[in-house]
Amino acid sequence: MKSTRVWRRPTLGAVAARAGVSTATVSNALNGTGRLSEATRQRVLAAARELGYAPAGTARALARGSTGVLGLTMTTYGDLPVPYTEIPYYAQLALGTMAAAHERGYMLMVMPSSLSSWMWLNTPMDGVIHVGPRAEDLVRSLLRERGIPMVSDGRPPQPRWGDAWVDADHEAGLRLLLDHLAESGAGRIGLSLPLHDDEYPHRIGRAYASWCAERDMPALVEEYASLPDYFTAERHAVGRLLDRDPRPDAVIGVYSDSGHNILAAARHHGLRVPRDLLVACISEDPDYAVTTPPVTTVSLRPDRVGDEAVDLLIALINARTGVDRRRIVQPVLLPRRSTRRPARQRNGTP
Repeated sequence: MKSTRVWRRPTLGAVAARAGVSTATVSNALNGTGRLSEATRQRVLAAARELGYAPAGTARALARGSTGVLGLTMTTYGDLPVPYTEIPYYAQLALGTMAAAHERGYMLMVMPSSLSSWMWLNTPMDGVIHVGPRAEDLVRSLLRERGIPMVSDGRPPQPRWGDAWVDADHEAGLRLLLDHLAESGAGRIGLSLPLHDDEYPHRIGRAYASWCAERDMPALVEEYASLPDYFTAERHAVGRLLDRDPRPDAVIGVYSDSGHNILAAARHHGLRVPRDLLVACISEDPDYAVTTPPVTTVSLRPDRVGDEAVDLLIALINARTGVDRRRIVQPVLLPRRSTRRPARQRNGTP
């Protein structure tokens, strides 16, 4: 007689055994609760993927009328010069968020950049990750009106009690760059700073001023409007920095294309990088590894931000108590040749 194998749904215990942890640890890893190391959480998620385990909590949610769908907003309010998918930070954030949602048994729906009220009022979702909250934010208002749990990617400009958000530590990232430049011999570090209504440039400006004051270094800031053409505006701002007497010996930019803009301004002024000017920026753009010269960057780790945001959102959806609603992701410095002075210069030789 031919035997028939009966497929059985993988259990929580099977995932725990595969990962070498307790069932409570598996539950915490899948539901965004507890205090787990990143290595342990990734090991549990990998075991769940290998076994094809679907969290029972997701099945229960669907049974009680939930959607099993998370939303991700990319509401740029028309102020980005290119589609968000072409900006490395947002592209990596979207991919990281999607992977994290799928790992936990949820679908992810990316909302379009146009604010269509009917869509926000009627689309069924269990929760939303809202990118780039603003002081006057229609999306936040609509989600509160619908009672949909929300986690912000980025600290809200005017946070309220109970707000949940995940953010990169922008101040720590800027300090990584400033400390690195100082260690490379820079004593006059300029900052190219955008004018914008979100919280990011304000926090960067305050962190820069504080760092300069602590070290009794001059604060050299040139601001520029981010609309309508921030590429040209930033190059003019860097040009104004380089026209100062004495000029900066290093310049930092804080947007994805800032490194390219600073290099262009340096070439226009006849300056060699890194011999005459050190250059660094905050960016996820992989092209900086192959520019001439390769540019030092700080990564804000958007894939990690997305992963943490999904963890936190699922915890809120499941109404977990004692959840830390504010999570910070630490940035990473990627030093390259644009901040590496020739050895003779570091030793004081022209």
